[in-house]
This record gives sequence, structure tokens and C-alpha cells, in this order.
Amino acid sequence: MNKTVDKLVELLSNVFSNTKIKEIMSTPPIVVTEETKIKYAKEIMRIKGISGMPVVNKKLELIGILSIEDLIKVFENGGIESRVLNWMTKEPFYLSEEDTIRDFLDFNQEKKFGRYPVLNRDKKVVGVVTKLDIMEWLFKKLGHIYIHDERRKRVLENEFKSIIINEKKSGADFSYEINYNSIESIGMAATKLKKFLLSKEIDSKLTRKISIATYEAEANVVIHSGSTGHIYCYIKEDFIKIYVEDFGKGIECIDKAMKEGYSTASETIREKGFGAGMGLPNMKRFSNKMTVVSSPDKGLKVEMIFFRGDKK
Repeated sequence: MNKTVDKLVELLSNVFSNTKIKEIMSTPPIVVTEETKIKYAKEIMRIKGISGMPVVNKKLELIGILSIEDLIKVFENGGIESRVLNWMTKEPFYLSEEDTIRDFLDFNQEKKFGRYPVLNRDKKVVGVVTKLDIMEWLFKKLGHIYIHDERRKRVLENEFKSIIINEKKSGADFSYEINYNSIESIGMAATKLKKFLLSKEIDSKLTRKISIATYEAEANVVIHSGSTGHIYCYIKEDFIKIYVEDFGKGIECIDKAMKEGYSTASETIREKGFGAGMGLPNMKRFSNKMTVVSSPDKGLKVEMIFFRGDKK
């Protein structure tokens, strides 16, 4: 594989190192049993365009793997009518569906096989993963992030011509009720807040950081909460505070949600430029301090502090 591509995969994998193999593997796996004839196994590999298959018993437990190398041995010895059991590689290396991208790359660096069966906790074969699968997943994820960032940039640099405004004041300098029923509305609150901050002569670089973080928070409410959300902005002498709350599904594990690339959004949502798993990480990155409070079915509360005069 090209060394430049290898290096890029390594760099990307560091960002998504905790992503589990079960999110990437090809499933259901193409398998054969130990009793399958070699001539049939060869045809399956030819038709499917694969270079190897896990061999399983009747309980779908892994007992071997049949590769191109094994088939070459068959042809050399004229055993095309024999059973897979006689030619498969026994005691093959495998991965767990709970292993991560980092585990795969470390393992593959040592073993250097083309593909690995993936087992669940019951030791049954549930998938197959290759380095190509990892590459395709990483580049697809990168594409989702690019679409997400481009849309956010486009939204924040342009005003909406038609905005349904439903504001309320609660001691805040700015407040906005988020329309969670429309994905297309994402960015309305962030755009209005940006315009408001600039009208208050807040530094343009600080305004940009605040509007990006707010956009991410707004997107989270619309995509994940299933409930009304509110954004409040408080302008103080030394800092600006953004407080975002919703009353929806909440977050089961905040630590997971804070990891770059972690997302529970559907593929449809991701194709629209959302759900790249960068929301909370970006909110943390662009703010000076961030506090997140959430639990299942209890909604989400996020407080972000932006220091005025901060040059980072």
C-alpha cells in the first residue's frame, strides 16, 4: 500500500482510535463450513471478489480460514474435489467486535494478514474486517466532517432570508428557542447570535468562536434531543457565557460523546452534513471552559465560557 496513504490512515486513526471494529466490519460475513467442497468455496470467492473466508462449524464458531494461498496449495496437489477441512488454515488470528481501530492497526502491524474474522462475546463469527474496510470508513468519516464543516461555514457566513423567531428574555442578553422539528433550520440561532454579538462590537474572532460552538450545540439539540431547546447568551465584562439546554433524550455516557468521531446519528442524517461525531469536541475546542450535565431522558445542559481578550 502507498506509504502516503498508510501515513494518512495512521493520522486519521489517531482521531478515531476508540471506534470499535463492530462499527466498521463487513457483516453478515461470507463464510463456509468445514464440509464445503473446495470447488464450491473457490467459486464463492471468485463471485464475491474476496481473497479469503472464515470457516465455521454448525454453531458458527470459527475453526479456520480459507485463503488464496490455501487454494494455490489445492491446485498444486489436485484436491479440488476435497473438503475445506483438509486445506484451511487452522487456529487463525481473529479480532473481537469490541476491539478498536487502534487494536486492529497494532495487531495488523504484527501479523500482516489481509483479513480477520470478527467474533462476538459468544465466540461466533459476526463479521470480517480488512485494512481496506478501515481505510474506507476513515475516509468516509472524513467526508462527513468536511460536509459538516462546509455547511456550518456556509450557514454562519450568510443570513437566512426567512427566520421564524421565537425569542424570550430571561435575564440574558440574547435568547433563542430552537426549532427541533426541522434539520434545515440548524444554524438559525447561531446566525442570529453572531449578528447580535457583532452589533455589540464583540471582537470578530471571538464572535466566530462563539458562533461555531453555538452552531454545534444547536445541531445537537435538533438531531439528538427530540425536544425544544433554548440558547442563552450572557455578556459580562471579562467573558461571554453561552448556556444551551434541551429537555429530551439526554446522553447516556458523556465520556463517549466527548470522543471525536463518536456518533449515534443515522446514515441519512450524516449524508446531510450532520452527525459526524464532532459536536461536543468542537464545542470544547472553541470555548475556554465547558460544563456538560446530562442523563438519559433528563435532557442536556451545556455551559460554555469564552474569555474576552483571549487570543487563542
